Amino acid sequence: MREVYFIKQNKEKWLGIEQVIQGKIKKNPDDLSSLYINLINDLSFAQTYYPKSNTTVYLNHLSSQIFQKIYKTKRVEENRLIYFFRTEVPLLVYQYRRYLMYAFLFFILFTSIGVLSAIYDKDFANIILGESYVNETIENIKNNNAVGIYQSGSTWGSTIGIIFNNIQVGAKLYMYGIAGGVGTLFALLSNSVMLGSFQYFFYEYGALKESARGIWLHGVFEIFAMVVEAMCGLILGASILFPGTFSRFNSFKRGFKDSFKIFLSTIPFTICAGIIEGYVTRHALKMPLALNIVIIFSSLAIIGFYYFVYPSIVNKKINNQINDTVL
Repeated sequence: MREVYFIKQNKEKWLGIEQVIQGKIKKNPDDLSSLYINLINDLSFAQTYYPKSNTTVYLNHLSSQIFQKIYKTKRVEENRLIYFFRTEVPLLVYQYRRYLMYAFLFFILFTSIGVLSAIYDKDFANIILGESYVNETIENIKNNNAVGIYQSGSTWGSTIGIIFNNIQVGAKLYMYGIAGGVGTLFALLSNSVMLGSFQYFFYEYGALKESARGIWLHGVFEIFAMVVEAMCGLILGASILFPGTFSRFNSFKRGFKDSFKIFLSTIPFTICAGIIEGYVTRHALKMPLALNIVIIFSSLAIIGFYYFVYPSIVNKKINNQINDTVL
């Protein structure tokens, strides 16, 4: 059978399955299983006769989505929150993994701009960070206390304020994506340039090592989460600009639903960053260096694994279950 005829013959059925996945059409578990088996037959046929076709890629993706829907229906005994973080979010991160790559590339580019701006304009740090902050930090560096700025205020009061501020920043990075992703990139530019000039400022005053011992205790979770939140904004923007086979409104709804779930997954890391900044960072230079290193790299390993490695593991597991069903 020619591929064009195969598509024409099954197009309406596949579009109907898309509507089931989107929740526009409700099906009971038995009907879902029947749809899944039918779709798997189409996928097997496509893998046999059109192995390198976009049709095969599309059907594989559709099969994964309908399988997830069945899997969620059957796993009602599992805690919904556990399923959300353990399976649902990782699968979404894997599906939109290229946007995570884009977000990190923009982050690196914008941070580099901040560093270069600080190198060639000696007043740049004053403009970006504020003159009072710069002057206070210079005094702290002279007193061998580069992270002294984090020692002001009460621990619990600082923690609450920091958490709410970081959530607000993350929400802006995400919601500004509604402007086609441009707003997200502007917000990421602002924060990244500030980070780049901030780090170069400490380097210029010979306190980069001391500052890193404190700043990156909480900064790993905070900055990594910020990039993931930017990823969510880019997904939201792309859903508007590139609707694909969906109507623009349906594409936006789908993009918002998926990106919001990923955004919610950053909240625990943002809260952890606030707690560390409020309770631990103020003691950074009094702690053994080994402890600083353990906290920093443990944080990096945890959040890096969750967003870079674990999604591939979950996706592979789901695909293996699909293949076992086909066989």
